[in-house]
Amino acid sequence: MKRRLTIAGRVNLFVTGLAVVVTLVVCARLVYLDYRANLQALIEEIEWRSARGIQHEVAFYYRDIDLLQDLFEDLADHSAIHRVAAYSMTGELLSDALVNGAPEFPYTDFDSMRNGAGQLQTGLREPPLLLGPAAPIDLTVPVYAAINPLKEGIPPAVYGERLANAGIQGSQFLTGYYHIGLQRGALLRAMSGQIQSTLSNGAAVLLLIIVLTAMFTRSIRASLAGLEDMAYEISKGNLDKKFRSRGIGEIKEITSLLNVIIGELKKHKDKMETDSHLLRMKVDERTEQLSEQNKRLNEAVRQVTKTKNKLRQLAYYDSLTELPNRQLFTEQLDMLLRMAQRENRTIALLFLDLDNFKRINDSLGHNAGDLLLREVADRLGQCVRDSDLLAKYVDSEGKIGVSRLGGDEFTVVLNNVDKPETAATVAERILESLQTPMIIEGHEVVVTPSVGIAMAPQDADNVEDLLKLADTAMYHAKSQGRNKYSFYASSMKGSSVGRLKLETELRKAVEREELILHYQPQICADSGRIMGAEALVRWEHPKHGLIPPVRFIPLAEEMGLILDIGNWTLREAAHQSKRLEGLSVEVPKIAVNISALQFNPHFPGQVESVLNETGIDPAHLELELTEGVIMSNANASVDALHGLKDLGVSLSVDDFGTGYSSLSYLSKFPLNELKIDRSFVIEFDKSANSAGLISAIIAMGKSLNLSLVAEGVDSPEQFMFLREREVDIIQGYLFSKPLPEEDFVNLVKESPFATQIDKMVSQAASQAERQRDREGSALTGS
Repeated sequence: MKRRLTIAGRVNLFVTGLAVVVTLVVCARLVYLDYRANLQALIEEIEWRSARGIQHEVAFYYRDIDLLQDLFEDLADHSAIHRVAAYSMTGELLSDALVNGAPEFPYTDFDSMRNGAGQLQTGLREPPLLLGPAAPIDLTVPVYAAINPLKEGIPPAVYGERLANAGIQGSQFLTGYYHIGLQRGALLRAMSGQIQSTLSNGAAVLLLIIVLTAMFTRSIRASLAGLEDMAYEISKGNLDKKFRSRGIGEIKEITSLLNVIIGELKKHKDKMETDSHLLRMKVDERTEQLSEQNKRLNEAVRQVTKTKNKLRQLAYYDSLTELPNRQLFTEQLDMLLRMAQRENRTIALLFLDLDNFKRINDSLGHNAGDLLLREVADRLGQCVRDSDLLAKYVDSEGKIGVSRLGGDEFTVVLNNVDKPETAATVAERILESLQTPMIIEGHEVVVTPSVGIAMAPQDADNVEDLLKLADTAMYHAKSQGRNKYSFYASSMKGSSVGRLKLETELRKAVEREELILHYQPQICADSGRIMGAEALVRWEHPKHGLIPPVRFIPLAEEMGLILDIGNWTLREAAHQSKRLEGLSVEVPKIAVNISALQFNPHFPGQVESVLNETGIDPAHLELELTEGVIMSNANASVDALHGLKDLGVSLSVDDFGTGYSSLSYLSKFPLNELKIDRSFVIEFDKSANSAGLISAIIAMGKSLNLSLVAEGVDSPEQFMFLREREVDIIQGYLFSKPLPEEDFVNLVKESPFATQIDKMVSQAASQAERQRDREGSALTGS
């Protein structure tokens, strides 16, 4: 293991290294300065020699090569010179020579050797020191003459005489240049004595510094040794011993301070041992507390997890049916559609809406409606097999095989459908399952669905469009008679847009007063006299003409407009009844249908307001309410009906026999009339049970002293059946369809029904007589 340097060793090493570097730098600087001084002295000597004597001027003027060679020997009197050359003032080489054993080397062009010096200046081109001692130094020295060298043809004797007298003239002319090639290494060798002297002096100084540093660090090391011993003893925990300083100054002060610190540490150590014992006791106590807190924390985590699961249940699942809600359905179906597109699979979306579900709520109440929705959810789950679902493609806690989007709307998602017939099979299975009656609060209920089917990616490849197309197909199934399924087709797009447009125009129809009333007369079964009429709302569209109620009434219920339409119908029927009275048209009463939304605690006040506004005789107004409306809150209905009865209006139970009236409550209601639903009238001749049921309803009404009205009577056979059972009033297409006000007034004035009834009675008697004759003949023949 390497031993680390001590502080003294580091100081010694640092100072020694620094001294070596400084000494080398100083010696290098001194050598460089000597070199520059020797170079400058050599340049000055060459300049002096080139200007001494007229031989140089003559040799350049006459370009005397031999003379120049002789002069070269005089100029090359230095070991550092390795080349001498003469150039004309234009840079033309006149002569050159290698001296002092210099080797051949390539010549540098004259302009580069001049290195930018002026024409009359000495030129020096010295390469950088990094190129080493072998790099040549080029010196170009100008040569002057007292005679203009441009004057040619001067004889030597005359030229010499002129040169002799040049001192008197004073003018100097450039005649050429000497090029002196210097070798840096030779120049340095020439001054080797100076270099050795400089280095010797530097080494002496360096040695002195090293000796002084060693002496200094030794004294530091001796002082720190005591501190090192003190630290070692402290590291072993020996705090009882006091230490003496081996140094002076700061070291002594540090030792004294450390002795104080050691004393304090000993006191602190004793206190720490006591505190440590107390701390162990507190740790044990705290550990027990933490253990108890950990148990409580685990319980809190369990509660948080339970709450988290509950929040997830509330966020993603329907609280009534516990099926996935719209949020979870949308998220999971979006994931499935992207997977299906990537894996080239087909998905089928079935959109279900329960037919006439609102009627269940109105008849049995919302609690019964909730129970029915739960039963529907269970049956849908049983209809969809595991092979139809998508468990392996979605989170196990987020299966959306069956989902409830809201109200009575459900969806079924089928994964990896091989052909459309597979979706049709599931749809048929659903229709068949829901046809089985359900027992809801003791009542037997049958609910039918309308199912729309859209395929992905054939019909759409995103959630919003796929849901919209399945919804369109579902409404198409409803329009085809309900309790059916229908695949989406591009031809349905127009009908869906038309339905949306119809919804928009229906809102405006109420505002623009495009609604009108038609009247269907109610005929006395004995006399044929018109006993009243039922006011039926119609929509007279400005472009499409008369739109039947079957198209816009369900829309009005979905859009929440049925309340406005019902209130308008009541008010308008009262106004028109008053108008008929003014025209001396005798109509004993006008019957108006009242919706569930209208029949509330404020309704009697609204009827009173209409009576006061129109001035109609209350006896001429009859209000028709379904069993479901009355029975949804029977106790409140008793009070409301008595309030209406006090106003003087007549009260009728519409569609009697389709709801679930309690006879005990029915006897308490202040009713005037029962209307037998047309479904019973149509079925009277299909079986003995149907005929018996009508007879039972008639008997019940008579026992309660109520007038009986049969609606939906379309054939003489139906009329005679009801007349024989003493039904008071007949309403149906047998006598008249619903008519506009003007046509209805004309019908009342004509009153053709007595003749029609007599004719039907005569025909029925004739048929009965013929039947008796046939039966008698059969008996006689037998």
